Amino acid sequence: MRSEWIPSMRETVPAVVITTLFLMLTALCIRLRPEHLLMAAIFLILFFAGKPSRKLAVALLPFFIFGISYDWMRIYPNYMVGPVDIKGLYEAEKSLFGLSIGGVTLIPCEYFALHHCKVADFLAGIFYLCWVPVPMAFGLWLYLKGHRSVYLRFALVFLLVNLIGFAGYYIHPAAPPWYAMNYGFDLVLDTPGNVAGLERFDELLGCAVFGSIYGRNANVFAAVPSLHAAYMVVALAYAIINRCKRWLVILFGVIMTGIWWTAVYSGHHYLIDVLLGILCAMSGILFFERVLMNRKVFRRFFERYVHYIGG
Repeated sequence: MRSEWIPSMRETVPAVVITTLFLMLTALCIRLRPEHLLMAAIFLILFFAGKPSRKLAVALLPFFIFGISYDWMRIYPNYMVGPVDIKGLYEAEKSLFGLSIGGVTLIPCEYFALHHCKVADFLAGIFYLCWVPVPMAFGLWLYLKGHRSVYLRFALVFLLVNLIGFAGYYIHPAAPPWYAMNYGFDLVLDTPGNVAGLERFDELLGCAVFGSIYGRNANVFAAVPSLHAAYMVVALAYAIINRCKRWLVILFGVIMTGIWWTAVYSGHHYLIDVLLGILCAMSGILFFERVLMNRKVFRRFFERYVHYIGG
């Protein structure tokens, strides 16, 4: 009799086939990097280590798909789909949120590039480092505490918001403010990723924390909407839905607001990007909860998913 700790062939075949296809397609279309092999190894180790870890591997699939989707945008960059908005977004930001300093109108990012301090630089770096780790840690906490239904709603909404955001990148390719501030309005397609104002945090620490992150940026011209602004909105929403302790809700609110501020302070996003990122998150939550969860087919899929990872 097969032990429940050993996956069935019905479980094993899809897991192995999908992982193999992922590695093959990535090698063919992009180029395999160590992180691809690490991701595949983590999934397979969790899947075959035993029943509890197998359920965790399946539960983490929305986050694996998020990482793969972002990376695969390298295959067909958004700037190949349509013109990149550089000047229009800059002028819109100046018109809506410009600051008049000494008779010159500056966008908020330009103002912060001239007016910054070490305390703000340090806090900005800390807030921006919370971007993905805090939502993922929150999701893992929900899972380990046994709130499997809320966990899955959160994880699927997190994935959905990313897919909406990625679609926005292709609908409206746009340069971040640091690009306009450094390069003007001419399009330079091979522009490398830039740490912008976060370089000051790296200098404070004496190591390239953000330099290593932005050196791997999949696409410089993917500023609208700001997914940095979106992630903690999703985490905060499901912390409230799950009736988490008040201190955690307040902490998430502070981190969320701090990331919004950092996005502009560091020159990585316009205020317009941030507002559209917030809208992206709210749209994803509402669409999932009010539309998808009211569809019988999706509801059935959701309930089976919850049963698998929670049973």
